[in-house]
Amino acid sequence: MPQSWLSLTDEAVVSVSEPAAQGAAVPRQRSGTVEPKLYDFRRPLTLAREQSRRLEMAFERFARMWGTQLTSRLRVPYTVVSDQLVLRTYDEYVSTLPSPTLMVLCQVEQTRQVAAVQIPVATAFVWVDYLFGGTGIGDDRERELTDIEFTVVRDLLQRALDDLGYTFASVVPLTVDVRSVQYNPQFVQAVGASEPVVVASFKFTVGERHDVATLMLPADLMLTEPASDAPDADRAAEQARVRAQARARLETSVQGVPVEVAVRFAPSVVHPRDIGDLKVGDVLPLAHPASQPLDVVVDGVVLARAAAGSHGSRLACQVVTVEEQNA
Repeated sequence: MPQSWLSLTDEAVVSVSEPAAQGAAVPRQRSGTVEPKLYDFRRPLTLAREQSRRLEMAFERFARMWGTQLTSRLRVPYTVVSDQLVLRTYDEYVSTLPSPTLMVLCQVEQTRQVAAVQIPVATAFVWVDYLFGGTGIGDDRERELTDIEFTVVRDLLQRALDDLGYTFASVVPLTVDVRSVQYNPQFVQAVGASEPVVVASFKFTVGERHDVATLMLPADLMLTEPASDAPDADRAAEQARVRAQARARLETSVQGVPVEVAVRFAPSVVHPRDIGDLKVGDVLPLAHPASQPLDVVVDGVVLARAAAGSHGSRLACQVVTVEEQNA
């Protein structure tokens, strides 16, 4: 039976068997030139697939709501898309940021930890221009925001961050408040340099302009398992109950909104010359048969049919049928 042995050299570990020793070429491994790095199993800088998917869905919901907020406040079509989600150290995150940039420091109320929203300074000037009734040209100069400009930008960001509590409800309780602003991220030591953070990037689109912003949150908070021992069925039932309550509140609110109701004849087709030659005393025949009920219309939608009549000294109509498909 052929014997095997290990030959230890300074460059590699080579396994040689007896047939190879009789003349067969023995491959040698090249010595590595990269020093090994220590891996801290207590703080792995990788996202598990389940954690990554859960966070991605939450950030996608937040991006949609952020876009809606900007569209409503700036009065221009604004699109926000969740682009990338990574787990890295704070030092690595800061090293990727441009300088100067608008780095808004926030506080997570649940843990008193620091979070950050980073947006280009030019993007902030575009927001300010829109808010003050401009066309979104902004200011190309690399300068700091004035107190008034930061106040309106802070209000805009705070309204967006308020939606984090809703979008992350199934992940972790999250309330983030804007605190201060810095312009040189390399000099901002918000957390320890080696501390892991979750960084989500977002793409902003308005007209022909495209910008990228980032949101940094503490990793130990974001990667905590949902604090709920209830089975999935119980959580689903609770979510269904919350949705039902929201729907009921919405329906109750809608009941008090005033709407205009119109009673309409069937339309008639006439030529422009007939309209242009109208004068007092002319009779304009209608295409509506006398035996056919009138349409009861709300916002262009036919809800019912009604017969014309009177109620005391006022004209009135009596509903005779209801359009079931619109009821």
